[in-house]
This record gives sequence, structure tokens and C-alpha cells, in this order.
Amino acid sequence: MELTSPEAVTAALGSTGYLADDDLATVVYLARSMRRPLLLEGEPGTGKTALAEALAELGDVSLVRLQCYEGIDASQALYDWDFARQILHLRTLEAAAASGESFDAKAAEEELFDERFLLARPVLRALRESTPGRPAVLLVDEVDRADDEFEAFLLEVLSSWTVSIPELGTVAAAEPPVVVLTSNRTRELHDALKRRCLYHWIDHPDLEREVAIVRGRLPEVSERLARQVSEVVQQLRREPLLKPPGVAETLDWARSLHRLGTDELDLQTAARTLGALVKYREDTERVRHALDRMMSA
Repeated sequence: MELTSPEAVTAALGSTGYLADDDLATVVYLARSMRRPLLLEGEPGTGKTALAEALAELGDVSLVRLQCYEGIDASQALYDWDFARQILHLRTLEAAAASGESFDAKAAEEELFDERFLLARPVLRALRESTPGRPAVLLVDEVDRADDEFEAFLLEVLSSWTVSIPELGTVAAAEPPVVVLTSNRTRELHDALKRRCLYHWIDHPDLEREVAIVRGRLPEVSERLARQVSEVVQQLRREPLLKPPGVAETLDWARSLHRLGTDELDLQTAARTLGALVKYREDTERVRHALDRMMSA
């Protein structure tokens, strides 16, 4: 993945269908050239996760996703042992011993922590799958949902790019993976983690960029419909909604309207397809009123 300048990043991401503005392209270029993790914050649906997917597609490398949640711990990010297979293996050895075959208890115990019983979790997978010139993309999604202890663990891994497995030894990345951390800012992250990363706030795109995204991702959608849908979504984001629609919802709505044979947005079809645009009952009612107001203006 040769990205020699911010302009090259813009062009390369554009080839995957991801339209980055100049600021985002610059921070992606710096993160790649400096081998620093990239921390993306912004409202849901602004393209944070999609950027990691585009980077993986661009390099034709693995996208390893670590979805964070309340209570996640290091073992769920690093590795675990396949307890069920270990027990089955031990019982097989015991059965063989009962039939008269030799049984070395110490050797059997050591075999239980063989590589074949190791369950590699996302962080360990990303380190292993990163090879010289082809680093995997590690997406740490919604890191703000995890707790302080997990943040400290991440900071340690992102500083050393190694994982210690007591039974097997240390695993070090041949080349550091490309790391993208996303946050919806449900809580503030610690300064130590932020200092380790390059930071960028991703906002909703402006009208022209959103039209370009719809046209780029859904070329079958007419220019007129793409613009009408984008204009409506831009206005809806200014309404007091529980969850304003993101770019993903814009694309879903445009795709739904096109599937119904719509080339020009009208109130009736718009109202029938709100399930692609909003996800809360309260928002559905607010959007219906807003659409009625927009269309009658």
C-alpha cells in the first residue's frame, strides 16, 4: 500500500469508493508514514469504520476487527485456550492409557498448551497476519465502550507491538499493523491513549460530498434522486432526532428508493421507505412531519 502523499491517499481511497477530504487524507498519510495508530471520533454513521475497510481493500490485506463493549478484557482481545478441545484431547490420552498404551502425564500436560489449542483473538491475529510490506488493518471499533483497564492494555500493545503468551513465548509483529481506533465519544478517552495516536474528528459530509458518495457507491441511482435524497438528509440532521441519519442511512435510503423504481423523490414514497433512514419510532414521527413540511414548502 504505497501512499506517498495526501493527494495519493485521496486518489487511492477514491478508487475504493471512499471519498476523503483533504484533512482526513493528510492524517491518514501521516499515520501510515509515521506508523502511528489513527484515532477517529465522530457521530455514528460518518464513515469511521468504512475508512478502515477501505484501507484494507486498498492494500488487499486482512481487516481484523475488535469490537469493544462494556466489560471486554485482554483475553478477549489477545488469545484464549480451546478448553473443550483440551479436555477432549486429555480424555483421548487417558483412554489410550487405559488400553495399555504408555502415558506420560507431564508430556500430556505440555501438549494441552500446544499451538493447535490456541484461539487467536483480534489483536494477536493482526500481529501475526502483518508481514513486511503487507501490514494487516486492525480496527478497534467503539473503543469508548471499553473501560480504563482495557485502554491501558491497548496502550501497552500499541507501544510494543508484541504479545507475550507464557506457554508459547512472545509474538512480535514483523511489521506493525495499520491500526484504526474509532470512538462515538460516549466517554472521554485517556490522554495517554490519545497521545499515542494521530487524531481526527469525522463530521457528516457537506451536500456536494454526500451527493458524490451516493453517486460513487450507487451509480445506478440517478443524479437527481441522489441530490434530492442528500438534500433531505442534510436538513434532517438539523432536526431534534434521537439518531440523525448517517451516510450509511443515506445510501440505504437511496438504494431502497431506486429498488422501488423511484427517479424523483415524492412524499408518499419517502414516507413508505423511512425504515431505511431512521431507526427509532419517535424519529419516524418527527421525520414524517419534517418531510411534509419540506415537500410542501
